[in-house]
Amino acid sequence: MSEAYRRAGVDLEAAADAVGRIRDIARGASRPEVVEGIGGFAGLYDLGGGRLLAAATDGVGTKTEIARELGRLDTIGIDLVAMCANDVVCTGAEPLFFLDYLAVGKVQPGEVADLVTGVAEGCRRAGVALLGGETAEHPGVMGAGAFDLAGFCVGTVERDRLLGAGRVEPGDLLLGLPSTGLHANGFSLVRRVLAERGLALDTDLDGRTLGEALLEPTAIYVRAVLALAERGLVRSAANVTGGGIPENLPRALPEGLGATLERSRWDEPPVLTFLKEAGRLADEDLVSTFNMGIGMLLAVGPGDADDAASALEAEGVRAVLAGEVIEEPGVRL
Repeated sequence: MSEAYRRAGVDLEAAADAVGRIRDIARGASRPEVVEGIGGFAGLYDLGGGRLLAAATDGVGTKTEIARELGRLDTIGIDLVAMCANDVVCTGAEPLFFLDYLAVGKVQPGEVADLVTGVAEGCRRAGVALLGGETAEHPGVMGAGAFDLAGFCVGTVERDRLLGAGRVEPGDLLLGLPSTGLHANGFSLVRRVLAERGLALDTDLDGRTLGEALLEPTAIYVRAVLALAERGLVRSAANVTGGGIPENLPRALPEGLGATLERSRWDEPPVLTFLKEAGRLADEDLVSTFNMGIGMLLAVGPGDADDAASALEAEGVRAVLAGEVIEEPGVRL
């Protein structure tokens, strides 16, 4: 548990408790077709005929504040699509369509258009249709210029091609797909570091501003994962979001198995090093809050690792051999 993140106002233990309670409540609002509900990367619903629907919803958290402060609203929608579509593809499903929900303090047509421009671009990158959405004005509740984004993504997968923990075995290798920065998690801690250290968003960071580095859109891994799934080269996938690798990788592993990962095998984002030094953050705080430079982890059979890496490279993704699955529970970084 990250104490720094807790001090920034985010209590992951309380969030886990809430999810547990919601899961219990949701059991009373189900149907026989539900294959997997709350707790997985995406919910699964049996359509019959061997086909499943996969659905996920998410938001972009307080990264919206960085976008608002910079006055750059046309990329945050990419993050929104990525957060949802990357969850859906973890099941092996092809994301098909997306809907967005935008809440604003006051409707400014130009700003709304910029925000939806990002959503549309994210949909193009993910290969999904922007099917619809809703814009809600909340005067007196949200200030002028304030906004929040949420989204919903649905896809389909054949049951016999479903990815998941049940397919993983000890000795499987873990391929890491590089992140494009912090993605859309940990920004409450980021903003706390900026405020406490008096750091401006125009601070120089390796030739670009700190704000530009923080606003870098989340990578969308849909085409890369589907390329492996279509060839039978991947067994399970973990989208590394809130809680980092220690919280998300176990969701892609069977009970009783764990993993070891070698951090020296990949590069961590320069913005992460900057925040660690500026905020005097402990390594535990970083690992349990941020993606550490890996946005997606894929479990593959030992004999498939080379073919999988080649297939990913053909999709423009240079994977790293991050670690392996072991016969002991827990994630060791």
